Amino acid sequence: MPRIMAIDYGQRRTGLAVTDNLKIIASPLETVETQQLKAFLKNYFASENVEKVIIGMPYRADGSLPPFAQEIKELARWIKINFSTIEVEFVDERYTSKLARQTLLQAGAKKKQRQQKQNLDKIAAAIMLQEYLGNI
Repeated sequence: MPRIMAIDYGQRRTGLAVTDNLKIIASPLETVETQQLKAFLKNYFASENVEKVIIGMPYRADGSLPPFAQEIKELARWIKINFSTIEVEFVDERYTSKLARQTLLQAGAKKKQRQQKQNLDKIAAAIMLQEYLGNI
């Protein structure tokens, strides 16, 4: 069965999460350097059946988008062009990084683990994906 992937896009690093085959549970997958993201996605999509990608849009508190939101839109376009069978959808990712930090704290992660941005990125993607699953 096909999976759903979440992308928590960052200018330096991007967090990724995927569902299980039944689309019930979202799990952190990987944090990759953003400049390596397209190569990672090509390899992943070649080996895994993904039907949808949700991409977090980093809305500000006032509802506006930061300038790098254009890069996120370009990534979505790239996915649609190169992987036409994969649906792409944007979701609001506000506060997912804060929730990821709280999740690590509640899980008993050591301070050093909580400070590693790559842990936060992939957990933020998993939180975003789990919220999405709860709304479909």
